[in-house]
Amino acid sequence: MKIAVLQLNPTVGDLEGNSERIIYHAKKAREAGAELAIFPELCVVGYPPQDLLENDLFITAVQQSLGRIAAEVPQDMGVIVGAPVPNGGGTGNPLYNAALLYEGGELVGMARKALLPTYDVFDEMRHFESAPSCGVIVWRGLRLGLHICEDMWTMQEAVQKRYSRDPIAEIMAQGADLLINISASPFSLGKHEVRNKLMQEICTRHQVPFVIANQVGANTEIIFDGDSRVHGADGTRLLCAKSFEEDMLLWDTEEHHEPCTYQADEVADLHDALVLGIRDYFQKTGVFRKAVMGLSGGIDSAVTCALAVEALGADRVVGVTMPSAISSKGSVSDSEELAANLGITFREISIEPAVDAFDTMLSEVFAGTEPGVAEENIQSRSRGVTLMALSNKFDYLLLSTGNKSEMAVGYVTLYGDTNGGLAVLSDVLKTRVYELAEHINRRAGREVIPRSTIEKPPSAELREGQQDTDSLPPYDVLDTILERYIERQHEVGRIVNETGLDSDLVHEVLRMVDQNEYKRHQAPPGLRVSDKAFGMGRRLPIVMRWDRSAIRRIAVGDTTS
Repeated sequence: MKIAVLQLNPTVGDLEGNSERIIYHAKKAREAGAELAIFPELCVVGYPPQDLLENDLFITAVQQSLGRIAAEVPQDMGVIVGAPVPNGGGTGNPLYNAALLYEGGELVGMARKALLPTYDVFDEMRHFESAPSCGVIVWRGLRLGLHICEDMWTMQEAVQKRYSRDPIAEIMAQGADLLINISASPFSLGKHEVRNKLMQEICTRHQVPFVIANQVGANTEIIFDGDSRVHGADGTRLLCAKSFEEDMLLWDTEEHHEPCTYQADEVADLHDALVLGIRDYFQKTGVFRKAVMGLSGGIDSAVTCALAVEALGADRVVGVTMPSAISSKGSVSDSEELAANLGITFREISIEPAVDAFDTMLSEVFAGTEPGVAEENIQSRSRGVTLMALSNKFDYLLLSTGNKSEMAVGYVTLYGDTNGGLAVLSDVLKTRVYELAEHINRRAGREVIPRSTIEKPPSAELREGQQDTDSLPPYDVLDTILERYIERQHEVGRIVNETGLDSDLVHEVLRMVDQNEYKRHQAPPGLRVSDKAFGMGRRLPIVMRWDRSAIRRIAVGDTTS
């Protein structure tokens, strides 16, 4: 049998567009000789549909769209699509997350998702009911073990949540010939190898081939890498789809396939994920003519700009340098050189008149105080107002350029450098930004990002001679702490033990992270590339009293203090 695995990029809520793409690609698969076409999880509605699922009109339209798909795909093949379907049982949540098998215009099989992830960016128990049982679908003499995304993620080391049931085991108890998983599994660094290990273990444990069709594309914060594949019964990867783009795999179950030897490169994957995130946000929203960003001569804005050009083309990117009285010469010249290297439109707009006006306006109320952070941040906020004015006037998407390290400790200015419609680097630690810069230059075979930008000490340039290390530890030290605290969710003692860093320093960094939650709540959505990003996947209260020392005393039962 020839089976087509269709790695599609749906848009959330675009029922008509998604349906047309499914029908088109099903026909292409049939032309290639496929007898079965497999599409990703919830591909009819796009993932994650969130509270669109609470709209009765939307759900009615989904059912109409499924009818259209069933009628217009080739009638002499099987087509598996993912969609929400009503729970007719009268109890529990109103919907199932379902995989539907159509042939000849009729629904001939259905699997419902059993494991509903409710952690990080997932909130499926909000809308869906869990499948009461998992089994096989007998189709054309094959016993298909059809299941959905999380139903395969039961290895403890592979997931953040332990489950009391194993849908794969339930399916295999009924003797499946082939496991098929339809997924909307988000990208994060290292996910490729995690999938490899997971699927190899399942195949070798149950001795059956395994096919996975995973969504590709980006929907707001979440990026999907695709990485669809076919594994043989011994766990060997037989076919691998491209990452970060639509693709079709055609697997002939009777043919010999040489193993797929593709190995992921983390920095290259990070680059491609961010490019896809920018491109899809721009195209799927469909309301912007170009992208604009402030260019400071620093590494973050340079990398953001280069990624935007890769995503959108130089003709749709505008860079603006906005010097003040204390800006270094390099902040303008390095920005100008970057813009020339990339071929983008470049503007220089001095913010000195705005800063002077604010100084005059506030002189009476500020009288008798020492100049400090308030005055420094007027520069950042003047730049923010300038960029937002360009965005409003010309329908530009303003890209925020702050990195995860700065966002973590609050080294950003509200209503200044946090302005924007999309935060490109907000899940990329500063040390990773430098790796991206080097990768961009290697990939281009030339110096796209000026060497002076890469080598200069990082600075916000809000006062004379300012450097980031005036306020923060060196970034290699800071990122060591942040990666463990935010992404691995380690606490002070473990971080100190594993790194040998000073306990007071670790305490202070964690305090800064906790204290600046209010800034992150007001930041634009950021592209998720790690296992724990700021945004919808990390939910902490703004107003809280979190005294680490007191909590530790309570935890260890010390009531003497």
